[in-house]
Amino acid sequence: MTSRVLFSFACRPAQSVSVVALLTAVFLTVTAAHGQSEPRQIVVYGATSGGIVAAIQAHKLGKSVVIIEPSQHLGGLTAGGLGATDIGNKGAIGGLSREFYRRIGRHYASDAAWKHQLRDDYENRRKSAGEQEMWTFEPHVAEMVYRDWLRETGIEVVTGERLDLKPGGVEMSAGRIVAIRMESGRRFAGSMFIDATYEGDLMAKAGVSYHVGREAENVYGESLAGVRIAKAKKHQFTHDVDPWVKPGDSSSGLLPLVSPDPHGIDGEGDHRVQAYNFRMCTTDVPENRRPWLKPDGYDEKVYELLLRNCEAGDHRQPWNPVWMPNRKTDTNNNFAISTDFIGANYAYPDADYATRERIVAEHRRYQLGLMYTLANNPRVPPDVREQFQRLGLARDEFTDNDNWPHQIYVREARRMVSEYVMTQRHCQHEIVSEDPVGLGAYNMDSHHCQRYVTEEGAVRNEGDIQVGVSPYRISYRSIRPRRDECENLLVPFCLAASHIAFGSIRMEPVFMVLGQSTATAASIAIDDGIPVQSVDYGKLRAQLLADAQVLEWSGPRKTGTRRAKPTKSGGSSK
Repeated sequence: MTSRVLFSFACRPAQSVSVVALLTAVFLTVTAAHGQSEPRQIVVYGATSGGIVAAIQAHKLGKSVVIIEPSQHLGGLTAGGLGATDIGNKGAIGGLSREFYRRIGRHYASDAAWKHQLRDDYENRRKSAGEQEMWTFEPHVAEMVYRDWLRETGIEVVTGERLDLKPGGVEMSAGRIVAIRMESGRRFAGSMFIDATYEGDLMAKAGVSYHVGREAENVYGESLAGVRIAKAKKHQFTHDVDPWVKPGDSSSGLLPLVSPDPHGIDGEGDHRVQAYNFRMCTTDVPENRRPWLKPDGYDEKVYELLLRNCEAGDHRQPWNPVWMPNRKTDTNNNFAISTDFIGANYAYPDADYATRERIVAEHRRYQLGLMYTLANNPRVPPDVREQFQRLGLARDEFTDNDNWPHQIYVREARRMVSEYVMTQRHCQHEIVSEDPVGLGAYNMDSHHCQRYVTEEGAVRNEGDIQVGVSPYRISYRSIRPRRDECENLLVPFCLAASHIAFGSIRMEPVFMVLGQSTATAASIAIDDGIPVQSVDYGKLRAQLLADAQVLEWSGPRKTGTRRAKPTKSGGSSK
């Protein structure tokens, strides 16, 4: 079947097919004849939420497609514990992204889906009366929905294959990706490629420009950019806590979890990325609940700062469990010292696999140790200990990973730098993109990036940003590289956005929206035999609208946002 597709592509009228496209088609046919992996028109790297939707859209548009996933699981963070969907405004979500939540809704419409509580007993603040969609769900249900959806389409999904990060892992010819090679030696050729990973490995290895860390204020004219010492008010210490191993003795060294590095100056850029954690699925159902046990390698000294903070008077519950169906939670970070392992992820975006695995293992050990400490240490207030003893990991989730989420929350890694970069000014409607492929709708949201010592000798967190937005356009130009870097790659997650804008765009429903849009653009590029940079936006827009994507917002806006006129001058990168 693929050979027939390639032949049809190669025989398209010359005026609609670039020379590069013809050469690529010939090359794919030759490599297939020499026993290489069967070429696909579209190769999706990453079976994340956005990657799965991209593949399904490509299939809908009649393109041969394969998804390659480094792990053994599908759905990324959506199936990895983040069941409390970060939406912003549900009206901004359309297309296949909304279809996913509608399928979740159909699952929970059945009485058989409710094993640990009655459906009518579940209080769902994210679901409106009469709404078909369900925006809160258990991790295993999300992965089941994705697997069933892919099974319906017959799309080939290859798991357990990681991109070879050594030279030659991405084969380039005349500014195009020809094929990608896995560590196993397996090779996948294609006409178009979509990097749907959280890390952007394919993008980086294809030679596409990217940035890691926070830009300074003056890079894109963003008032929220860079270090934000003066504005770090939320998820903050409410009491002064001594940071020294021997209280009052700076010569004794700093406690664990506190950085010795200078914290920087407000508005300047740095290498730091917002903190990662695992979104734990816990439950209070006794027969389904695991107690918090001391993890291997546990060291109580790691949590001395936490214990001193409790003794200083901070008796808040340092986590945020949001209830999912069947008496389970999606549990996130909260307050001064919680599940975010602040400062432990700086090396992750550009790291090799072994280093990333070590960082992930350190996050798991830190978080399990934190839970054990909060549930058991006598220096923790009794009411706090009681809360952590009442909830424990759900035995029927992540059953092949000791009930621990298989996906760490990579809130931010690499971000592409293309000819058009989404910024704070787009989020606040000072600049309006002329070529939307979806809407962002969530707050400009960054978790803390560092924990430091003030000049007065107290511990503080820095980096948290939470500023509301109204739905805004995300530009097609922000999900494609510069043409002189790569002509046949699209990037729906690690797109071209500043740290501030990315903090809003990075949410899973939008990732799926952009996944659908990238597959649509890739399909048009194949049909017309052109680079992704030459896709006619009018044609792209028409197809997206036909497929129920939401590209414009006419509803209410938050106070302070503007209805700005479209402009071509904003958003370009240096």
